[in-house]
Amino acid sequence: MSQGNVKMLSGNEACALAAIAAGARFFAGYPITPSSEIAEMLSFLLPKNGGRFIQMEDEIASMGAIIGASLCGVKSLTATSGPGFSLKQENIVYAAMAEVPCVIINVMRGGPSTGLPTQPAQSDLQQARWGRHGDHPIIVLAPATVRGAFDLTVRAFNLAETYRIPVILLLDEVVGHMREKVELPAPGALEVIDRETPNVSPEEYLPYRHSETDLNPMPAFGDGYRYHVTGLAHDETGFPTNNIKEIDLQYRRLNRKVDRYIDEICQVRRLETEDANIGIVTFGSTARTSRHVVKAARREGLKVGLLQPVTVWPFPDEDVRAFGQQVSHIVVPEMNLGQMAREIERVAGCHAEIHRLNRVDGEPITPKEILDKIREVA
Repeated sequence: MSQGNVKMLSGNEACALAAIAAGARFFAGYPITPSSEIAEMLSFLLPKNGGRFIQMEDEIASMGAIIGASLCGVKSLTATSGPGFSLKQENIVYAAMAEVPCVIINVMRGGPSTGLPTQPAQSDLQQARWGRHGDHPIIVLAPATVRGAFDLTVRAFNLAETYRIPVILLLDEVVGHMREKVELPAPGALEVIDRETPNVSPEEYLPYRHSETDLNPMPAFGDGYRYHVTGLAHDETGFPTNNIKEIDLQYRRLNRKVDRYIDEICQVRRLETEDANIGIVTFGSTARTSRHVVKAARREGLKVGLLQPVTVWPFPDEDVRAFGQQVSHIVVPEMNLGQMAREIERVAGCHAEIHRLNRVDGEPITPKEILDKIREVA
């Protein structure tokens, strides 16, 4: 089912192909519905492209393995769903603290606990940002289409390598399992970013330097640059410290290295927002449904526009605030009990009236449900 760069793919398959295109050469994971196709496909693709695939004993070990591979200079990823994502949290925050680039794909399913293993949900949104302890940054991307899954997987690796940070790709089951015709970019047409390596001698190198950019080069273990990696508070050398000045500098730089580049990190998509007086703000497959709703509402004479956060964390405060100042009502459809709506109420609640539309029964929100809500508030 392929002709040139046109292929019939699922979102999960697109993630696997994109990981190879981005230069990933290591995967460690454990099968779990509805993400298992990513691991299955990479078990074939990685050995053919000079990489390695390991099925680990559990999700905690999987996360530890990709941290180790990344420290050795290999772009690395894992994939999971629901309960497995919960198990990964401790090692995700270790990667954040030690500033180790890696990509974690979470194909969301219904919860809590074992929940609805084969049905869609968008209920890991807040966990993706706040599921770990301590003050630290995280980048989370959410595709709405199969081509979006491909593009954002590549971007996830580019962001991880640039900012030395774990990046989460947050699909919902609909995006992971739906199939559609996709035209993939030609080889060489993609922007692929590799981590910066040191341009100083091993004796001069400081892995966690308080630099002007807040970003530091990262050598691979074995390249002659010996440095210490720990989850403890550490100084510029990487060794643990109780020096309060060093601890303050480290924590502030750790968070600032994302905050100061938020304009480069955050992405949103817009549809018919120029003259909109009623807005829809949502993400993932529900944004795909909402694009259809915007067109249907416009045919009825309703000036509806869609703002779709593609980067869901850091949350695009400025874009949502400006949209709230423009429209009188914002409808927030999502397959959870209001996790994105909380952020929109925080940012735009004083400008526009926020209307929640939630579904948690394992079925997608339909275009009719969204359109009926728009008619209700118009």
